[in-house]
Amino acid sequence: MKKLRKQFNLFCFRNRDKGIPNLMLYIVLGTAVVYVMSDILGNPLLYSLLYFDRTLILQGQVWRLLTYPLTYRVDNLLLMAVSLFCYYSIGRAMENVWGTLRFNLFYLTGIVMMDIYCMLFGGSASVAYLNTSLFLGYATMYPDATFLLMFIIPVKAWIFALLDLVIVLMNLLLYPFPYNLFAVISLANYFLFFGEDVLNVIPMKWRMKLMGLFRKKPQGPTVIPFRPQAAQSSPQPQKAAYTHRCTVCGRTDVSDPELEFRYCSRCKGYYCYCQDHINNHTHIQ
Repeated sequence: MKKLRKQFNLFCFRNRDKGIPNLMLYIVLGTAVVYVMSDILGNPLLYSLLYFDRTLILQGQVWRLLTYPLTYRVDNLLLMAVSLFCYYSIGRAMENVWGTLRFNLFYLTGIVMMDIYCMLFGGSASVAYLNTSLFLGYATMYPDATFLLMFIIPVKAWIFALLDLVIVLMNLLLYPFPYNLFAVISLANYFLFFGEDVLNVIPMKWRMKLMGLFRKKPQGPTVIPFRPQAAQSSPQPQKAAYTHRCTVCGRTDVSDPELEFRYCSRCKGYYCYCQDHINNHTHIQ
């Protein structure tokens, strides 16, 4: 699995400029047009042609499998405008780090996974959950980013991310099967693309404490066996030295020579990161 993920990351890195550039701009503009037509002008025709409907899709209106993200709506006009601006900024930031191809695949995977689930078990695909996966991805990349709750209270992105994950877990436990899996399936693209990096939403101090709890402690004195002088003088194979080692994943320029390594200027100390984590790690203070 790690080898497959490594090959996928390398493929996306080499083809980072392919795909639809600035995808979130088109999605936000399309959503705004649908919202103005249906909620402000009172003409629901465009909305009725785009929203997810399993019955109509089975009758041949297959475009609804891809157009339902444009039907996102919030009752309050100000909140709608703020939401669209936030999702555009979040998507743009992720695309700048990942590249166009990987971000396109991330968003498309979320759409397709939700389509498959809703076509199999019924229900309507939720744009809110799709946008939640987008926010979780941003919070994993930038856990220390600050959002203003109620436009006043500053809250770190990782706090919102943990709350979203708690809500997903509660839905998994409280709702009956198969409806309890809806939240998990809708965030499948997030878990699929980030893998072990989802732990970045947990502050570094907490992770260090958890690692200390599960770290094995030495039991009793260590016994060093006696070896003859000839055996002691024989040269021992040495591990290959490396120049750069990623602080997050542990990969080096020896084990993964195709990776690029950088040093973070915001971390307090001399910490090195690979190309996958230089913009996707918790800064050490």
